[in-house]
Amino acid sequence: MNKRAFMKLTAGFGAMTAMGSALASNASVSTSGQQSNALQPITGNVKPISKAEHEGRIKKAQQLMVKQGLSALVIEPGASMTYFSGMQWWRSERLTALVIPQEGQPAVVTPFFEAPSVKESLAIDAEVRVWQEHESPFVQVNEALKARKLDKGKIGFENTVRYFVLNGLMSLMTKCEHVPAEPVILGCRMYKSTHELELMHKANEVTLKAYEHVYSQLEIGMAQSDVKQIMAAAQQQLGGSSIWGLVLFNEASAYPHGTSQKQVISEGSTVLMDCGCAVHGYQSDISRTWVFGEPSKKQREVWNAVHKGQQIAFEKAQNGTPTGKVDDAVREYYETLGYGPAYALPGLSHRTGHGIGMEGHEKVNFVHGETTKLAPGMCLSNEPGIYIPGEFGVRLEDCLYMTESGPAWFTEPPESLDKPLGRLSPMA
Repeated sequence: MNKRAFMKLTAGFGAMTAMGSALASNASVSTSGQQSNALQPITGNVKPISKAEHEGRIKKAQQLMVKQGLSALVIEPGASMTYFSGMQWWRSERLTALVIPQEGQPAVVTPFFEAPSVKESLAIDAEVRVWQEHESPFVQVNEALKARKLDKGKIGFENTVRYFVLNGLMSLMTKCEHVPAEPVILGCRMYKSTHELELMHKANEVTLKAYEHVYSQLEIGMAQSDVKQIMAAAQQQLGGSSIWGLVLFNEASAYPHGTSQKQVISEGSTVLMDCGCAVHGYQSDISRTWVFGEPSKKQREVWNAVHKGQQIAFEKAQNGTPTGKVDDAVREYYETLGYGPAYALPGLSHRTGHGIGMEGHEKVNFVHGETTKLAPGMCLSNEPGIYIPGEFGVRLEDCLYMTESGPAWFTEPPESLDKPLGRLSPMA
């Protein structure tokens, strides 16, 4: 299972996974689980996004809609719905949708029997329109737009809206044109507020502290699943939610999202971990690679090259720089060492980094050809790994955010292979 699929699968079940992990029957895991009971929650000093902040986001979206010439936005359950309304809902064949008009009060369309729960979940003032099981939800969306005199013009659909929803709505909204809502959605979500950065900083603190705990617990003979369980339990106990993790040993570390091979820790094993969690809906994503025991000359050389690649990416990531140029700078350096070219292996077979916020992967990316320019408030991962098929791989990943004066780390990369954990960076 790849990282993206794993994150989706565990989105609502991180806490349960971690609790189950703490009860693992394996003796080495049980011992570590008992020791992890000393970990205490560290998230009590941060607050969730407020009603006023949600309302401010809607106002910003409405301003962008005026500039883009959009009459309204249609959004299904997911990160964008939560971002604007606070609603944490799910998708099924029964439509629940958020409609944000260019002006005036938003509307939520939902099944009649779900209305009490929807109202409880809402963090904003909105009209709630219901439909019965034998009725079409699309009629209610259309009526909500008519009531706001917005049944003409361009309707922006968030890019994850399903086809049957788009098709059903447009069959009724015959005077409207459907267009992508991305210019508005990204115009809001891509640029994080100070509060959002604080929540991401806390999530990264949780994950880094969990790494420190796991690092102290490793033993010869542990399986990848053992370490994954310890990491999940640690993040949960520290206050993280929506927990996910990838643990790769030995040759499996040469494949960015792993293989089905069974691996255990032995002397000289490469240990690659890629883990994260959420705090009040905002994500962390940190990768660490170290060697259990004494590293070989090649392991040390590759680790040092990745460490320098991270620094090159950080230094290139300046306001006004196209994000694709950051990826290019790393690959140029790697090619001087004989890796690549481009995505060829041995080398860096994936992009240098991805956007991050309420979702683990958001736009935009540090990837060749991306022209979006870096600007204050943007957050991206910095993870220029090197992978040598049949041997091992190294990935170091820390997330950065753009300030008025340039990039800043949430967590600082580790100093060396001998000190492979790094540290939390104070907020800029």
